[in-house]
Amino acid sequence: MFSDNKKGRDQGSMTDFSRNQNKISEGTKIVGDIVSEGGFRIEGTIEGTFKTTGKVVVGSSGFIKGTLECSDADFEGKFAGTLVVSNTLSLKPTAHIEGEVTVGKLAVEPGANFNASCSMKGGVKSLSKPSEQKTGQPQSGGQPARSGQPQGQGKSA
Repeated sequence: MFSDNKKGRDQGSMTDFSRNQNKISEGTKIVGDIVSEGGFRIEGTIEGTFKTTGKVVVGSSGFIKGTLECSDADFEGKFAGTLVVSNTLSLKPTAHIEGEVTVGKLAVEPGANFNASCSMKGGVKSLSKPSEQKTGQPQSGGQPARSGQPQGQGKSA
C-alpha cells in the first residue's frame, strides 16, 4: 500500500512541474540564473538568464533584464535583452520591450512599446510555400471565374 502511494506521488509530481505557477512578487529582485519547468508570474525584477518550459506572465510592475527563454509569454511590464519565445508572445498596452526577440507568433496590442529586432521562427519556410501555392491558385482559379461570370450574367439578363 505505502509503496504504491509513493510511486503515484512521484509520477504525479513529475507531471505537475509544467502546471506549477511560481510567483516573483513586487519588491523582490533576483540577480542570477533561473531554470524551471513551471510557469512564472513576475511582478518583481529579474536580472540574468531565465529559462523555463512553461509560460511567463510579466505584470505591470514586472521587469526582466537579460535573457528569457520560454514557451509562451504575456507582457504588461518591461523587458530588456534577448527574448526567445517558442510559441506566442503577447504584448499588452503597458508593455515595453527592447532588445532582440525571436518568436513563433507575435500579438501586439495598441499602446505597447516594441523597440526590438524581431525574427519569427519558421517564417521563411512558411512564407515561400504559401506564396507558391497562392500564385498558382489565383491564376487558374481566376480565369474560369471570369469566363463563368459573363455567362451567368447573360443567362439572368
